[in-house]
Amino acid sequence: MGSDHAGFRLKEAVVAYLVREGHDVTDLGTDSMEPVDYPPFCSAVARTVVRGDADFGVVMGGSGQGEQIAANKVHGARAALCPDEFTARMARLHNDANVCALGARIVAEELALSVLGVFLTTPFEGGRHVRRLEQLAQIEREECEGPGT
Repeated sequence: MGSDHAGFRLKEAVVAYLVREGHDVTDLGTDSMEPVDYPPFCSAVARTVVRGDADFGVVMGGSGQGEQIAANKVHGARAALCPDEFTARMARLHNDANVCALGARIVAEELALSVLGVFLTTPFEGGRHVRRLEQLAQIEREECEGPGT
């Protein structure tokens, strides 16, 4: 779990919800509404998931866009901006998303909790989507090799 200052209040509500639902939660910050930059928090969440120290990650900010981008810079992260239940469901079904990005200035708390519930309970469909995930992983490997290789 991670957010910047704009996502802080929503993060607190999400943490409380997840704890009530029986989930273990690691809160990687921020811990106040004091202005901070989101990339370190969101990349820390993604790294935690990719290392296998968490099953899923949640990142939050004003729109969720930058937070999603920051998380996706971590190889192996598949962060999806989920403004509604449909998007959350499809992110899990087809993309095996492992990080959910929420925009606190876009999605009200009640909807955010519903979206997250869908995200956490929807399984990856597999099948034809596995091939596409393998293609995404290949792009990551190519990018690691750098230009001219």
